[in-house]
Amino acid sequence: MHKIFTGFFLYFIAFVFLESCARTHRPADSTKKHKVEFGIASYYANKFNGRKTASGEVFSQKKMTAAHNSLPFGTMIKVTNLRNNKSVVVKVNDRLHPNNKRVVDLSFAAAVKIGSVEAGLVRVKVEVVD
Repeated sequence: MHKIFTGFFLYFIAFVFLESCARTHRPADSTKKHKVEFGIASYYANKFNGRKTASGEVFSQKKMTAAHNSLPFGTMIKVTNLRNNKSVVVKVNDRLHPNNKRVVDLSFAAAVKIGSVEAGLVRVKVEVVD
């Protein structure tokens, strides 16, 4: 009986120790890694100007912001137009509609910076900025 108790006790101590180590040495947040996506980008219609975003911020076409479905709010991303190689850094502060197949929606100001306004939809590379 004493051996069973000692074995259980050592197992319990090892489990608690390893669990404690796992908590303090978790891998870095996936948004901090150099995440890259490719896909289609568009920009917001004017009717959204002044409305609240999913993050609670008020949307402005003049700010450098974007909607993205999986990155946390506040994440800074670099969006590059693959046709002309122009880039812009924007902050994620909104979400796309869940059925939307686009990678990102940009504010008008951001769309102007990458030269995507006339085309409307452009192929882009999206990178998380450290």
